[in-house]
Amino acid sequence: MSNYIVSARKYRPTTFESVVGQQALTQTLRNAIRTNHLAHAYLFCGPRGVGKTTCARIFAKTINCLTPTAENDACNACESCVAFNEQRSFNIHELDAASNNSVEDIRSLIDQVRIPPQIGKYSVYIIDEVHMLSQGAFNALLKTLEEPPSYAIFILATTEKHKVLPTILSRCQVYDFSRITVADTIRHLQYVAQQEGVNASEEALNVVAQKADGGMRDALSIFDQLVSFCGTTISYEQAIAVLNVLDTDYYFRLVDAALAGNVSDALLLLNEVLVKGFDAGHFVTGFAQHLRDVLVSKDVATIQLLETSDTIRQHYQEQAQRCYAKWLFNALDVMNTCDVQYRTAKNKRLTVELALVKLCRLTEAPVQEGQKVQSVGQSSGVQKVQGSNATVAPKPAPAVQSAAQAAPAPKPAPPKPAVAMPSLGSMPSLGNLGVIGQAKPASQSQQAAPANATPSVQRNNPFTADQLNDAWVGLRVHFQGEERLLAMLANYQPTLVNEELCRITVANPWQKQEFAKFGKKVMDLIRDALQNDLLKLQVDVAEFDRSTKAYTAAEKYKLLVKQNPHLADLKTRMNLQLE
Repeated sequence: MSNYIVSARKYRPTTFESVVGQQALTQTLRNAIRTNHLAHAYLFCGPRGVGKTTCARIFAKTINCLTPTAENDACNACESCVAFNEQRSFNIHELDAASNNSVEDIRSLIDQVRIPPQIGKYSVYIIDEVHMLSQGAFNALLKTLEEPPSYAIFILATTEKHKVLPTILSRCQVYDFSRITVADTIRHLQYVAQQEGVNASEEALNVVAQKADGGMRDALSIFDQLVSFCGTTISYEQAIAVLNVLDTDYYFRLVDAALAGNVSDALLLLNEVLVKGFDAGHFVTGFAQHLRDVLVSKDVATIQLLETSDTIRQHYQEQAQRCYAKWLFNALDVMNTCDVQYRTAKNKRLTVELALVKLCRLTEAPVQEGQKVQSVGQSSGVQKVQGSNATVAPKPAPAVQSAAQAAPAPKPAPPKPAVAMPSLGSMPSLGNLGVIGQAKPASQSQQAAPANATPSVQRNNPFTADQLNDAWVGLRVHFQGEERLLAMLANYQPTLVNEELCRITVANPWQKQEFAKFGKKVMDLIRDALQNDLLKLQVDVAEFDRSTKAYTAAEKYKLLVKQNPHLADLKTRMNLQLE
């Protein structure tokens, strides 16, 4: 039986052309070889599994090739190339700094540097995980690294460049390897699958690429794991089951439920995810990432930021057409807040469920750009016209209308000068902030209307203090993005004075002025929630007693003696003096 070789070793690149996702770096190294501009020290840094050690080996093999090709690649036929392929080359030395990180190990390496190569032109020393070297080992390497023999070339590889001493960095040419993109990973996995006779769907390979997080070695290891389970056919369902990955279909369904305002479906989806054993925190972060992907799919200019397969990208584009940008902004804010609160919450499931409820309630407010919020006064019979400062009287009820038709038409009243009405966004000045959002008296509305016009019916449903507090808490959904107002809504609770007046007390006049900007909309929303148009809100500023002075030592002593007379006896016995 032949020995099995894992795909990460079997398909390890042997030429610069076969290196995946590092075209700029490999082209730079090839140009340096072609022009014979070779540095004495290189530093390859980047995430795991992106080709640092592989490129170092290819570079060492190529510069020692006795008969390079016209493209300046290794010939794989000369004695130097054959010795390298058979792992018996004396020109290439590899040192694992993770296990050989002492000063003695570096001194032994320096002794080897003195020996010139027997075959080829260069002796290449590859030190992997160089950041693991001790402080003394770094210092021992400095002088040799700065002025090595003409035939010696050092290649240092690390995943944590910030741990390498600046004195080492200044002596090396630094090459930063990037993460391999999802598209490049999928293409290479398709090539490997074709070579191995495995039929793998693009969606399944996309799951593997996402799981690998930019590392090709990790991607090939995961691919071998799937082949061991699935055999020669790998489907998307099998991939997410083996790798324990949450199906993205849950996220698509959750967005559809939130857009429809269906709280029940959203909570049932969460329960289904939890029953399958997935962590709620992982679900929150995954759904936030999904909302981000939907947002970038709305614009052709940002669609390139979506790293996924073509099939899944089409699904994102279809769902992005059904989502308004403002709704996505608010949804991302809700999920980000949930992610922060989840870490410290005692009831974590409830925290996630409340976030999903808020998502479903976002559809209650208008989300289309440029759409104006309709006043809650429409439900009480007053219709406000968008972009106008005037109010239009509502159509009377059918019963009232029939009665009006039976009565004779009155003579028209003499024309009166038009009364300027405040605009929809106008707010009272700081000096008139005693009562915010006060409803217009009935007598005033009667003066503006004809004498026989039917007055609008004002809602006057009774309510309790708890219902007022619930309506106050519900205001936060309608003011997403207004951080100052949201902070005041959270810090201050209204107090019910009587049936027609509630009061809040703020800390300073600035907060009073800031609250006045939204006072009209706040009261409209509260009246609509309580079905009471007579309710008014009074904003007061807390008064602080600034006349209180600090106590002197004598005053403090008198106060303490008054509270405890035995303190005077103690002072006398111990002969204590006041400062």
